[in-house]
Amino acid sequence: MQAVLHYPKVAVISPQGCLNAANALEFERDMTTALAQNGISILVVDLAAVESLDSAGLMALLSTHKLALSLGRSFRLCTVAPSIKIIFELTQLDRVFEILDGEAELAAR
Repeated sequence: MQAVLHYPKVAVISPQGCLNAANALEFERDMTTALAQNGISILVVDLAAVESLDSAGLMALLSTHKLALSLGRSFRLCTVAPSIKIIFELTQLDRVFEILDGEAELAAR
């Protein structure tokens, strides 16, 4: 479903297509597995290839964000399309998640 690339202390997950009730549990499991690995301090979810996001996809992101906080690790979203970003804005989750504009901003941090 998604490719997982590992950089020193950073794991990047790049889901594709729809994040919905049909695949939210698998998506959350993949994020949790990446976050739980030794040496990982930042989990970045690259949403560039995500076409749609429903409440189950949002809950997967929120659950993983909560886990990251409890582990003392960072959780970030990047390259969020405008059609997806509006979901975060309408639900005010743009205030919860750290949303980066793209890979250049991620590299600068």
